[in-house]
Amino acid sequence: MVKDILVPVDDSPQAKAALEYALKEFPEAAITAIHVVHLPEGYWAAFARSEDELPGYKRVHSHARELLETTVQQASEHEHKMDTVVKTGDPAREIVDYAIEHGFDQIVIGSHGRKRAGRLLFGSVSEKVVRNAPMTVVVVHEE
Repeated sequence: MVKDILVPVDDSPQAKAALEYALKEFPEAAITAIHVVHLPEGYWAAFARSEDELPGYKRVHSHARELLETTVQQASEHEHKMDTVVKTGDPAREIVDYAIEHGFDQIVIGSHGRKRAGRLLFGSVSEKVVRNAPMTVVVVHEE
């Protein structure tokens, strides 16, 4: 029985579909929504003493909080309470690390369903999560 589910969320319809899937298929599970802010690397990062000095830091974190508030509202439509968390860093790595550190049974993640060429060009957070997570990962495809 699945007790604890981590659902990565962003602005995409795929993430919304993944959350809907988790809420419908696992109504008794505790669900946590995670949003990972991908911070710039290289030039800007070299001059910042801390993350909050990076250009756009406050804006992206404000957006993340708004996004998670929308996610909580989506869960409340299913009469489900949900925890939320914002992390910074590489999205796939942060999702997997958070899931391991907090003992999640499962990750439910949305995917664009890109073909091989698209994955090679753009990479795939969901693919990296599937490859690296030691727990079950359900990928919800939305084209």
